[in-house]
Amino acid sequence: MDNIRLFVWMTCLVMIWLTYRQWLTDYPPVPATTPASTAQTQESLPTLPPVPNASQQALPELGPVSPTDVPQLPARDTAAAPAQPIRVRTDVLDLTIDPHGGDLVRADIPSYPVDKNNPDVPVRLLDYAPETRWVYQSGYRSTQGGEEPNHLATFTSPASAYTLAGDQDELVVELQWADTGPLRASKVYRFRRGSYAVSLTLAIENQSNAPWSGVPYVQLVRRHVPVQRSYTSVDSYSFRGPVLYDGDRYEKLDVDDLGAEPINQVVTGGWLAGIEHHFLVAAIPPTVDPVTYQASMRGMDYVLTALSEPHQLAPGQRFEYPVELFVGPKLQGQLTATANELELTVDYGVLTVLAQPLFWLLSKVHDFVGNWGWSIVLVTLMIKLAFYKLTQASGRSMAKMRKVQPRLKTLQERHKDDRQALSQAMMKLYKEEKINPAAGCLPILIQMPFFFAFYWVLIESVEIRQAPFMLWINDLSVRDPFFVLPLLMGAAMLLQTRLNPAPPDPIQARVMQIMPIAFTAMFAFFPAGLVLYWLTNTGLSILQQWRINKVIAAT
Repeated sequence: MDNIRLFVWMTCLVMIWLTYRQWLTDYPPVPATTPASTAQTQESLPTLPPVPNASQQALPELGPVSPTDVPQLPARDTAAAPAQPIRVRTDVLDLTIDPHGGDLVRADIPSYPVDKNNPDVPVRLLDYAPETRWVYQSGYRSTQGGEEPNHLATFTSPASAYTLAGDQDELVVELQWADTGPLRASKVYRFRRGSYAVSLTLAIENQSNAPWSGVPYVQLVRRHVPVQRSYTSVDSYSFRGPVLYDGDRYEKLDVDDLGAEPINQVVTGGWLAGIEHHFLVAAIPPTVDPVTYQASMRGMDYVLTALSEPHQLAPGQRFEYPVELFVGPKLQGQLTATANELELTVDYGVLTVLAQPLFWLLSKVHDFVGNWGWSIVLVTLMIKLAFYKLTQASGRSMAKMRKVQPRLKTLQERHKDDRQALSQAMMKLYKEEKINPAAGCLPILIQMPFFFAFYWVLIESVEIRQAPFMLWINDLSVRDPFFVLPLLMGAAMLLQTRLNPAPPDPIQARVMQIMPIAFTAMFAFFPAGLVLYWLTNTGLSILQQWRINKVIAAT
């Protein structure tokens, strides 16, 4: 069967893709460098949207905040650390709350080291250091002016350190607004055992004799650092930046576009987040209320803001605004439990519809065998069994072609000067022997979607991050350090070509011989888990084709 064209097109597409990746490595995108004003580089309060009433009168817009009023968050590990920082430790999080604003400004994930060989250095998500700035900001904006418990205000706590005890399932940390006026406010954090979701309640009470109106908000501020593309690093090909879910559609936001055209929209049931490869920081306002979502650039920082509708407080009235925060790895079970469609931050791209059930199947098998490598092997076997009938028909056609190879060579010699006659004679032979020349393409067409889905599952699923298999394979999400699996895969592909009929054209036959070498070189830098999948699939295909060839040869 002559299916070389499919292989050639696959190779061309792969080469174009690799060329594009290398281009990004050599010529990375240059971030916008438009100068930011002094006011932009300072901490600023979110701009209030218009009041949603019949008059549609705009709320007063606050002017630039004076630098003396801005709590300047210092660089990491210097003497100018946050004044009296509040440290919170649970079984899965190590956090810092800055009393200036009462917000989370640093978060370490102790169970997830940056490097598997250096387990004492955890992944750090939130950080107040200027060069890696990534912080929450929350509070209330007053629609009437005057004092307000925003993220520039000072909060106090009865303790400077909190730890989730071994017999506790929940840890509550409450901070009180330091202002002594008639308006009282607090921020209450609830941390749960084993959870990367954090509940935040913004409470406010009006103890004055006059009504008060304000807008609760939560926002993320992160320094945008362009990704350094690298051919050998899988981290550099995952999206890093702001994302927004508007209750219906998940959107990755381009920071260059935000600089030119900020986003301002009112939606219900949405959330906002900053993501990077296996981790994210998200804020989920109440899903039943209309929320104004704003996204913009402030100098080199992107700012994602969720503003609720204004709330009126009569004298003596108290109001609580709940917000769910998420700081941690993209564990799909926890993401699904935290917010609707938050699992979309595990970016499988256009193959999400195939990758999500594939990961679900992998995780179920993993629950049984306890090893992600063997899970990949078993799921590959399941896929092979599911498509066994289709591939069997293809294999029988290829085995028949192999059997009639001597007759094809005779026809080629007889009609070597008349290609039209050769084509007619070959088609007649195929018809007599009930051979479908195109049937051999079917296994490739079946395998390719699963191949790419497996690729994104292995790249994006934090559950497989740094997961060991056996022997020298101690991380399935990165390349084989000794290139053993790619070499075995190349050898298996070479053996597979021996079981299939050789193309009648000498040039095509030569290309077929080169293909295993080209694929070996290409797969050498792919995640070991992906190479394991392809090696297993090729091995199963060899066994199936060998059996079919043996049966056909005996007939």
